[in-house]
Amino acid sequence: MAEGPPRGRTPSPSPGGAPGPPSPRAAGAAAGSAGALSPPAAASKWVRLNVGGTYFVSTRQTLCREPKSFLCRLCCQDGPELGSDKDETGAYLIDRDPTYFGPILNYLRHGKLIINKELAEEGVLEEAEFYNIASLVRLVKERIRDNENRTSQGPVKHVYRVLQCQEEELTQMVSTMSDGWKFEQLISIGSSYNYGNEDQAEFLCVVSRELNNSTNGIVKEASEKAKILQERGSRM
Repeated sequence: MAEGPPRGRTPSPSPGGAPGPPSPRAAGAAAGSAGALSPPAAASKWVRLNVGGTYFVSTRQTLCREPKSFLCRLCCQDGPELGSDKDETGAYLIDRDPTYFGPILNYLRHGKLIINKELAEEGVLEEAEFYNIASLVRLVKERIRDNENRTSQGPVKHVYRVLQCQEEELTQMVSTMSDGWKFEQLISIGSSYNYGNEDQAEFLCVVSRELNNSTNGIVKEASEKAKILQERGSRM
């Protein structure tokens, strides 16, 4: 009569048999060690923006260059101050015109104001004010003001005077030129009369000046010296 294994003892597996399932304690230890080997993913330094349907990609460092700007408050690494929806790709949704966002982003990248000829500077100014980039707002306003000044001046024009004088008056006349008058040409017209035993030569003196203080093409004379030039020119 065959005897079974003694009571209270678990039969050991045969050398070729499969090992039994691990105990719950062993399984938990294995899971804990696997988690320690894979560190948590760090926040990406790259930020994706969806501006009016156009995607832009930049770094957090670039977007946070102006601490008080809208973009810094939206994407700062310490935790965003502003809440914003994201699209299906994870990009921040910004409801603004993407046409003028390029100069904004490039300014944050290298600190220079570069505007393509086809872009209106007023549009860039509007976006700079929205994103609250104070230094860029100042630059755009200065450029707009400079362009307005150049436009108001218009193309440089000149007015010319032809003055007739005798040889003895030539030096005095040239020395009295001021208020922007510039000597252009001296033309001898020969001797017109005889004074005593000497012939007195006469000349035509051509002078010019810019119309930088004119209104509707009429030059405003600024001194008595300029009036002298006009009186001598009236003798022609």
